[in-house]
Amino acid sequence: MASRLLLITFFVAICSLALASDPSPLQDFCVADPNTGVFVNGVVCKDPNLVQANDFLFRGLQLMGDTSNDVGSNVTQVFVAQLPGLNTFGISMARIDFAPDGINPPHTHPRATEVLVVINGTIEVGFVTSNPENRLLTKVLEIGDVFVFPQGLIHFQRNVGHGYALAIAGLSSQNPGAITIADAVFGSDPDINGDILAKAFQVDKNVVYQIQSKF
Repeated sequence: MASRLLLITFFVAICSLALASDPSPLQDFCVADPNTGVFVNGVVCKDPNLVQANDFLFRGLQLMGDTSNDVGSNVTQVFVAQLPGLNTFGISMARIDFAPDGINPPHTHPRATEVLVVINGTIEVGFVTSNPENRLLTKVLEIGDVFVFPQGLIHFQRNVGHGYALAIAGLSSQNPGAITIADAVFGSDPDINGDILAKAFQVDKNVVYQIQSKF
């Protein structure tokens, strides 16, 4: 009986690990079909007989993104929505451009770990561990440096060089998702009740309303 219970426990643990990331492919490829009306956990496969080489191609990553915005950065995504051939492969990538003093504001990827390499410039990066420690781990990266952000943890990047900066990120999901903390907390639709945010951030409610008005 004890051995059977141990076997069941082991099986459940293995299943939990298997379900903790994107599903593994069961065929050579499963090109995403954005035109289907079927909703599944992921994207429905395109008919393999209709697959073309272009389904595995994304062009334009050499182009600089528009950084003329409030945060001074731009993320060019190469996720399954932009590259259907990524479907079921559990990977994606992004180009991140920074204007001088630009930031990629604190955010999380709920479904992916991120590994980032600096291509040009000097970039300060960091992430914060979970409660209750909330420990900040931060580093200034130069060209060629690589840094990893654990899945689900709040992290950020900031251009601390004298010109424009560029980084390339790899992510462990075809659809990693992104939750920008400020946008989610102060720019939700509808607004989170001001009393809740005032108590959470230990500020006056008018301060909350002032911040919410910017989103």
